[in-house]
Amino acid sequence: MARFLVVLDVDSTLIEDEVIELLADAAGSRDAVAEVTLRAMNGELDFAESLRERVATLAGLPESVFAEVGRRITVTRGVPELVDGVHRAGGKVAVVSGGFHEVIDPLAAHLGLDHWRANRLEIADGVLTGQVVPPVIDAPAKADALREWADEHGIPLAQTLAVGDGANDLPMMALAGLSVGFDAKAPVRDVADVLLDVRDLSMLLPLMGLPRS
Repeated sequence: MARFLVVLDVDSTLIEDEVIELLADAAGSRDAVAEVTLRAMNGELDFAESLRERVATLAGLPESVFAEVGRRITVTRGVPELVDGVHRAGGKVAVVSGGFHEVIDPLAAHLGLDHWRANRLEIADGVLTGQVVPPVIDAPAKADALREWADEHGIPLAQTLAVGDGANDLPMMALAGLSVGFDAKAPVRDVADVLLDVRDLSMLLPLMGLPRS
């Protein structure tokens, strides 16, 4: 039985980037997409609706764009140390994202994560259609993922830690035993148990009583 579970958001948390904006770069829609992303993370827009609006701008991109975007991603400082420290202590590390499996799958495998869940983009004949394959990974789905993984490993919710920065992370953070706002937007700053504004995820280790390597 694992001792505890750490579940992180991906965009602007596990990584320094917003993947939807990197994709939008290729589609020529970054400015419009970035504005919608910011409003969604601040809780001003429904996440699922905002996601569909942003993804619609990607229609026509070739699926080769995923490999191009993957090469541009910067992993946040301290992630390898966090994963190693949690694993050495018998814990599990997972991510759940409003982003996309097509980009997150190789990254999560490379980092040695235990679980990951994200949205999928619809592709037809090698081209993005501008649609998301249901179901959408929205705020309730993030909380569901945390509960599911905790149950799978027999981990009490009191021994879970949720890390996020935007409004769609709030249900997951409310469910966890400890919530951490990571360089967070206003809605998260108001309710997180801990605020971490230094962009180094290895600093989560002492919150679990674990040494930083």
